[in-house]
Amino acid sequence: MEKILEVKNVSKKYQSKKEEILALENINFGIKKGEFVSIIGPSGCGKSTLLSIIAGLEEKTTGEIYIEDEKIEGISQKVGYMLQRDCLLEWRSILSNTMFGLEIKGKINKESKEYVEDLLKKYNLYEFKDKYPSELSGGMRQRVALIRTLAVKPKILLLDEAFSALDYQTRIMVTKDIYEILRKENITAIIVTHDISEAISMSDRVFVLSKRPGTIKDVHEIDFEIENRDPINCRESPKFSKYFNTLWKELRADEE
Repeated sequence: MEKILEVKNVSKKYQSKKEEILALENINFGIKKGEFVSIIGPSGCGKSTLLSIIAGLEEKTTGEIYIEDEKIEGISQKVGYMLQRDCLLEWRSILSNTMFGLEIKGKINKESKEYVEDLLKKYNLYEFKDKYPSELSGGMRQRVALIRTLAVKPKILLLDEAFSALDYQTRIMVTKDIYEILRKENITAIIVTHDISEAISMSDRVFVLSKRPGTIKDVHEIDFEIENRDPINCRESPKFSKYFNTLWKELRADEE
C-alpha cells in the first residue's frame, strides 16, 4: 500500500544558554493510508516534539517530510491536530464549535455544513448540537473535538496525549469511540502516549523511541487477528499481555 506520510532523516536541535541539545536524531519512517500508529518512549525523548514537527508547528533542524509525495514546509492543510485538552469554546454551541476550524479557514458553505451535521448524526451528537460544552460529559467533548478536526477533512490526524485528561473508565470508552470513527472515515492517525495499553489496543504498529536524543529504537507490528477489532476486545485477547510485556521491558531497559 502506498505511503501517505514519509519522515526522512529528521533531527531537532535546541540551543540553550549553555549548550546545544539534540532532541531528535535521524528519524525515518513511513505510514500507509488508514494506518494507526502509536509513538511511545521515555519522558523527554522527543515524542511530542516529533508530532509538532510533522504538524508544522515546530521547525526541524534537518530532514524532510512528505505527505502524499508532496514535500511539506510549515503547517499543512492535510494535517489535523488534537491536544490533551479538547479546547472547546464554552460560549459557543456544539455545532458552532465543530464549525470553528472551517470558519478560521473561510470554508463554511452549504456543503461543509452538511458534512459536519452528517458527522454529528453518524456519531450520536446531533441531538446535542444546540447545547454548550459545559453540558456534555468529558467523553462527548472529546468526540466533538474530533469532529471539529475532521470537519476540515485532514488526511492525517495527530493526537498528542489526547485522552490523558480523562478518568480511566471514560478514557477506555473514548478510545473505542474515536478508534471506530477513524476507521470508518479511513483517517491515518499517529498518537503520542505514555499509556502502553492504549498504544497496543489502538495501533497497527507501535514505534518505540529511545531516550534523548530520540531515535526509533524499534517498531512493533500489532495484530490481534480479531475480525471486528476495537480497543476493548483487544485488551481481552491473550496476545495483549504478550505485547504489553515486550513493550514494558523495552521501555524499562532504556530507563535503567
